[in-house]
Amino acid sequence: MIENIFFEKEKSKSEILNFSPLSLAFLGDGVWTLLIREYLCIHSTYKNTNLHRITTKFVKATYQAKLLDALFDSLSEEEQDVARRARNTKVATVAKNASLAEYKKATSFEAVLGYLYLTKRFSRIKEIFEKIKSEIEESIKAGKK
Repeated sequence: MIENIFFEKEKSKSEILNFSPLSLAFLGDGVWTLLIREYLCIHSTYKNTNLHRITTKFVKATYQAKLLDALFDSLSEEEQDVARRARNTKVATVAKNASLAEYKKATSFEAVLGYLYLTKRFSRIKEIFEKIKSEIEESIKAGKK
């Protein structure tokens, strides 16, 4: 995983907590997509169309909303606060295949990932990813049938 090598100056935890929740979600979206894509590239022999099809299953708002529901109680108090702030932030758009509630939960999930990334808690991101790895493996197997 890339360890935010592009920063000229590191930010403190309190500075990161003051970032807009939507900025954290923007970054978290990229982190999550990269994790899914990296895993699929390493663990499957699919062509790009199939890689894209499987990736979209795991990066869409409806899936991320379910994931947040499943993970919320296992998040630290600080991670839950980041998620709540993101969920309560006014959004200008909604994903085309998700309800507003699902979109806000997905945004919350992504904000937590963005926060963890900026605070260099890569092992925590991996821990969250490990919770869904079996579902990705099942999708890979299902596609080979």
